[in-house]
Amino acid sequence: MKRPRYQHGFFSRHERKKGPDVWVYRWRDIDPKGKPKMRALVVGSVKQYPTETAVWKAVSTLRLDVNHHTSRPEGMPETFEQLVQHYRMIELDLEKESERKGYQTKQVYEICLRTHIVPRWGEYRLREITAVAVERWLGGIELANATKSKFKYVMSDVYQHGIRYGWLTSEENPVLAVRQSAKRERITEPLEAAEFRALMLELPHKMRVIGIVAATTGLRISEVLGLKWKDIDWKLLQMDVIRSVVDGVVGKCKTETSRRPVPIDQFTADELADWRTVTCYAQPEDWVFASEKTNGRMPPWADTLLDRFLQPAAKRAGITKWIGFHTFRHTYSTLLKANGEDVKVVQELMRHANITTTMNIYTRALTPAKRQAQSRVVDVLLDRSRNTEKTATEGAA
Repeated sequence: MKRPRYQHGFFSRHERKKGPDVWVYRWRDIDPKGKPKMRALVVGSVKQYPTETAVWKAVSTLRLDVNHHTSRPEGMPETFEQLVQHYRMIELDLEKESERKGYQTKQVYEICLRTHIVPRWGEYRLREITAVAVERWLGGIELANATKSKFKYVMSDVYQHGIRYGWLTSEENPVLAVRQSAKRERITEPLEAAEFRALMLELPHKMRVIGIVAATTGLRISEVLGLKWKDIDWKLLQMDVIRSVVDGVVGKCKTETSRRPVPIDQFTADELADWRTVTCYAQPEDWVFASEKTNGRMPPWADTLLDRFLQPAAKRAGITKWIGFHTFRHTYSTLLKANGEDVKVVQELMRHANITTTMNIYTRALTPAKRQAQSRVVDVLLDRSRNTEKTATEGAA
């Protein structure tokens, strides 16, 4: 069989009915039957690559994939930036769904590369970068340990990408030897029950229900915003958590474990039912917390809710702790532990994929045990026992 020749391919500008025009790269490939076939791949938008020179620079990385069957070294990345260009095309394309990286992860990786990693290391040849140099660079950056640890991980992932494509050997990833702590310098503080109630009083109806759902189920904010009315089983008092929404993009939950049904307390169910009677978007296919600005087509952005409602409300309530949506999840976890719940119950309620070996020796938690544990969190957060006593006293009077 004749070996395929190295080819450069060509590109053209393609007009779209919606959105900006895009550049399309085309090349000839050989199908499984050995017959030639034309293939096409979207390089990016005209806004992203405004000139033909910029397009050809991007296409040069795609030619590495097109000519993967040849042994010709032409086009192989020599500098770190060239390898990053190919990595971006394959791993960080925001328009493609990936089992390995979600939309938010791709965004974070791209920011790390664009703002810090490529400006510092882009011009270096791949084999010139050393572990000691990277370690000293990270040590001189005045950012949180978690952020610096993320830089290290992204750099390592780029090198591993080159190893998978055969451009580097498995021993040529210098970042694996870099020492960088990921220990948090600022610990997320959970809310006291009184602080939580004070915060709820300062929030508008929708935000209050979001806060109650997050704090009494432990859902991540992306999962709360990803709820639809059809996901709630009012009879069984549970929710199917099957999607997440980040910055207007619908995706899968963080892990497979996160997609398990979540029990809800009767109080939380009542709050949701009350919200459903008020919202204009109450059909089964509607988002539970639909945005009025999009006419219900999407839920709002979490950052918008944080800046406009949650943090100002915390300030009005006199809470001096830093408040974010993760505070609710952290509060939920802390109260579960404080109530002395079985460690396996805590793991499943938090929907953690992994837990320490000691914790994993416990048997699977039963649904009644999880529901009781969750209800005790609601009792503490919303002072339900005192409210129940008050109602009973008023009824007797």
